[in-house]
Amino acid sequence: MAPVAATPDEQVVLGEEIDHVRVITLNRPKQLNAISPELVYLLAAYLEKWEKDDKAELIILKGAGRAFCAGGDLRVFYDGRKTKDACLEVVYRFYWLCYHINTYKKTQVALVHGISMGGGAALMVPLKFSVVTEKTVFATPEASFGFHTDCGFSYRHSRLPGHLGEYLALTGARLNGKELVVVGFATHFVSSEKIVELEKRLISLNSGDENAVRSVIEEFSSEVKLDDGSILNKRSIIDECFSKDSVEDIIKSLEAEANKEGNGWIGAVLKGMKRSSPTALKIALRSVREGRNQPLSECLKKEFRLTMNILRSTISEDMYEGIRALTIDKDNAPKWEPPSLDKVDDGKLDLIFQPFDKDLELQIPEREECRWDGKYENSPYAVPNRAVPNSG
Repeated sequence: MAPVAATPDEQVVLGEEIDHVRVITLNRPKQLNAISPELVYLLAAYLEKWEKDDKAELIILKGAGRAFCAGGDLRVFYDGRKTKDACLEVVYRFYWLCYHINTYKKTQVALVHGISMGGGAALMVPLKFSVVTEKTVFATPEASFGFHTDCGFSYRHSRLPGHLGEYLALTGARLNGKELVVVGFATHFVSSEKIVELEKRLISLNSGDENAVRSVIEEFSSEVKLDDGSILNKRSIIDECFSKDSVEDIIKSLEAEANKEGNGWIGAVLKGMKRSSPTALKIALRSVREGRNQPLSECLKKEFRLTMNILRSTISEDMYEGIRALTIDKDNAPKWEPPSLDKVDDGKLDLIFQPFDKDLELQIPEREECRWDGKYENSPYAVPNRAVPNSG
């Protein structure tokens, strides 16, 4: 996954060093900065280098164009479907990187203007400061195309108030900038017209001091007041319905609530869930609920296992069918197998949640002095004697 030679405009990640400040720009604007193998490789290299650089104090992360990051590049997954473990390396590297972003030692600020979905949101939510605008859109829509809630979101969603996490995982519902601040997935709301000036001020601050950085951001930020129509104003119904033990019972509860006055919004929720992969819905619910009792490292290891089993079609080919229907043929008519919740075999679900052999798990460093160990190239998955550039 070595980065290929490219001009600055073509590099998928741009890194700038400005005295004590470092600026990372995700630079695939035509692909909405979707996560590619090269993007992951370069991003990890920059972050490791700068965490170890005493001169680097403040890291600013942003996206080029109209998106922050739209998540994983689904075509990469789809194109690799006929080659065994074609996407194992990028998955391993990104989940390993997710751990390091969550535990990063320098002050980080994400400037999130536009789409921030799935794995893309994993580059926003864990940061010390995440700044959103009125144009920010967040979602974890994986179940809709046969995948699961990954990149640390079985951990993040499970820690949201009530059962909001199950709602977001199963429905793929979108949250706007104000809603992200309210639920704690972002720290500040800033008008989009002020974002460029905020970045300039942060660079001129030339410091990673958290209080100083916070003060600068607060000069630009606005107080958040939810819109009347916000889904977060429906929390009591969400908590009631999404607290049920199974996906089937959640849907029954929603159907009962949908008949009550003022609950017209539930119709779209039900329609979306019923169009999603039955297998993926069950995986997502179980994963988020398990996440409540798992630390971040265990959630990422579990998500790695689930992703590899899904990519290997261990129990279902729904992800490839979902991507085909959504982005390849664009007929929006996936044929799920099995086609209904009652035909999903819980025993098969147990199979894909089973731990791998210890050396085949995602290697999350356990000791602080070795925190950048566990890289893909040092794992049994890497081809022996393969020449992989040293990223640190």
